[in-house]
Formats: sequence, structure tokens, C-alpha cells
Amino acid sequence: MECERLNRLVRSWYIQVQDEALAPGRMVEFMETHLMDCDVCLTDPDVQHEVKKITEIVLPASKMTKQPKPAETEKVFRPPSDTVEPDEEGDDVDNGEPFVPDVDDNVNA
Repeated sequence: MECERLNRLVRSWYIQVQDEALAPGRMVEFMETHLMDCDVCLTDPDVQHEVKKITEIVLPASKMTKQPKPAETEKVFRPPSDTVEPDEEGDDVDNGEPFVPDVDDNVNA
């Protein structure tokens, strides 16, 4: 890396990570932010490779790539069918559709 400022910052951030005063992910974020704003780093052809190596050292393998969380299925409580009681109109309360209140349901009388 040609940027002396980045070299100093990386050393400082790494010490903070070792002392558990800085999260490793934040260090990586700070390095990437510096790269986008620094004229010396923007012209350095090897800086991206160096930052990648530092990231591999600092971040645990499980945090290297952000895995998209699997979509959780929406869990809706449904009482067993033998406990569903008819409402005033004789319809089953649980008709398999989510409850959507009418505008009139929210009016205080």
C-alpha cells in the first residue's frame, strides 16, 4: 500500500480490534470508506488486493460474505378447527384468511 495514512489507520484499527474496542466489520467498513475518499488509494493498483488480505485476517470466515437470511415463513396462530366458534353471523371465526379490520372498526363510538 502506498498510502501512509491508510497504513497508520490500519495499524491503529487492528490494535483496537485486538483489544475488542472496535468490531472487525467496522474496521473493514472504515478501510473501504477510506479507499473511496483517498486520492492516493484511488491511484494505487494493489490497494484492493491488500485490503482483501487484511479483511481475511481480521474477519472470521463466517462473516466474510453476507449470507442472505432465508425467508422465514409467516407464522400465524390458528386454533385447532374443533375449537373455532361461530361469530354473530354464524360464520367460523377462522376462515383461513388474515384479519383485516374495516375502517369502521377503528372508529370510537
